[in-house]
Amino acid sequence: MTNEANNSDKTPSFEMTWGSSTSSGYCSEEDCDSEFEQYFTARTSFFPKTKKNNVTANVKKDEQVEWGKQELTTPDIQQKVKEYNAQINSNLFMNMNKDGSYTGFIKVQFKLARPVSVPSPKKGTHEAGGRKASGVKRRTSFYLPKDASKHLHISSRTSAREVIEALLKKFTVVDNPGKFALFERSERHDQVYIRKLSDDERPLRLRLCAGPNEKVLSFVLKENETGEVNWHAFSMPELKNFLRILQREEEEHVKQIVQRYALARTKMQETLAGSTPG
Repeated sequence: MTNEANNSDKTPSFEMTWGSSTSSGYCSEEDCDSEFEQYFTARTSFFPKTKKNNVTANVKKDEQVEWGKQELTTPDIQQKVKEYNAQINSNLFMNMNKDGSYTGFIKVQFKLARPVSVPSPKKGTHEAGGRKASGVKRRTSFYLPKDASKHLHISSRTSAREVIEALLKKFTVVDNPGKFALFERSERHDQVYIRKLSDDERPLRLRLCAGPNEKVLSFVLKENETGEVNWHAFSMPELKNFLRILQREEEEHVKQIVQRYALARTKMQETLAGSTPG
């Protein structure tokens, strides 16, 4: 058992796990607006591609499993912590505290369709002549790598909203936490169930009741979808960047359509030229 897992009274610790994918940029500095917003994206389309029906047919939403309804006494918690620790093959143990609470680790996967914003690196604080540079906020927006994930060391009293805020703080994301939501994902009977956690739910309690198996229960950070995009929640530079992405996508679609019709026209003309009048 590591010292990190024992220090339950200290600031929650974090462990970062990245996938092999990387994010690339296509927006040059001269495209950026006067507020020195720089955007880097790894997508070529602003709109998400339509998924095939056979991929999402077995996904059901808003299904709450039985462990979310369990009432646990202190002896129950002690027994479950003991059983949980006996099932894991790492040092990510759960630990009981004297006040009846407990601490442990949860793993959160990132499934974000839109870019996140972080402060840009400071290039210097003084201008030529030793004068201080004007205080202009710089931000960089980029897509997180696919399948990125992070382990958080939290308490049984840590809420889902606090988990979201801790994740954003660790990544220095300056977006409004209200843009994001924590989801519970589970696989049962060849079906995938996804449920959005309320702000006051306790993820570590769900983790304890479900056990360490990620197929039984996993946590996913996604955009807080409410049916429609709340454009008022985005800053002016973010909206301008979305317009740039839309323009580039539109230009690419127009180019593809023109090429397709030009190819069809060429083939028709070749057919006409080679045909014999009859």
